[in-house]
Amino acid sequence: MHLINTKALTVVVLSALMLGVLFCYISLSYRGVELFKQNNINQQNGLAADDVIPVSHEFHLMAPDHRTDVVTVTPWLAPVVWEGTFNPVLLDSIYKRKNITVSATVFAVGKYIMFLKDFLETAEQHFFVGFKVHIYVFTDRPNEVPQVRMAAGRQLTVRSVPSSKRWQEISARRMELIQTLIEDQLPNRSDDYVFCLDVDSKFHGRWGAESLGGLVAVIHPGYYKDGRSRFPYERRPASRAYLAPEEGDFYYCGGAFGGLLQEVHHLAKTCRSNFEADAQEGIEAAWQEESHLNRYMWINKPTKVLSPEYLWQDFKPQTPEVHIIRFSGVVKNYAEIRPNA
Repeated sequence: MHLINTKALTVVVLSALMLGVLFCYISLSYRGVELFKQNNINQQNGLAADDVIPVSHEFHLMAPDHRTDVVTVTPWLAPVVWEGTFNPVLLDSIYKRKNITVSATVFAVGKYIMFLKDFLETAEQHFFVGFKVHIYVFTDRPNEVPQVRMAAGRQLTVRSVPSSKRWQEISARRMELIQTLIEDQLPNRSDDYVFCLDVDSKFHGRWGAESLGGLVAVIHPGYYKDGRSRFPYERRPASRAYLAPEEGDFYYCGGAFGGLLQEVHHLAKTCRSNFEADAQEGIEAAWQEESHLNRYMWINKPTKVLSPEYLWQDFKPQTPEVHIIRFSGVVKNYAEIRPNA
């Protein structure tokens, strides 16, 4: 009889424990759903929801809206960012809590100053909106820098640079100036980022936290459908930008790249050193700093790769796989704007 009572008691206790676990699970799931709903309501009502990470009680390895028409991860497991591969609300809420600053460098030398106003105005609309942003403009015409109203937490600094008679020299000096800027001006914070962007471009859509990574490269819109044999790498072995026929992953843009401060500093310092060593031997790489950038990215794999959405070309028709154009080079007459075109 005593044995039967013990067994009965054990059954009752186990049943109570199971009911308690079930109650906790249902309660937590309900709270997660309500939090997610409230976050959406706050956004619809214009209320700030950045301090709360949206939580859903359901996460699946195979999302219902995943992209199957494009490559979304590299062979070395770096994400390739396309529209439809990220949750902007979730990413912004994560990174805004970190209180990061995103810097951007842009070079408006000579007649390229004409593109600066559109660049700055569209950056206010689309580039890391809601974050602390510091844009550094390098120019030989500081008096012609346009006045653009910037939101709270965003600022612009003008740095004077000498003029040049060759556009190739302007292009080549960018790595040196980026290296010097990071060393002399940018705070030494391990969680801050910098992007280096072409001024003759405009923002058309969101460029935000989805682009952040240790070392970030952008796939060139002119070659993303081509095989490696068609990439315009530097093919002369004498150059320090040389890539052999069997080397290289993608062809990356020189007009948009970035990442953590220390990563971009190392990139700029290395490319500058290699460029100057080539110059001492009378060698200029096929596409100046872009050639050295591609060599660097082959050896030091980017931790995040941005699709051609992040630097399209206005003269190209939008292709089906490019669902949105976020940043794009404008149509221009090089003979009019380049000193030695």
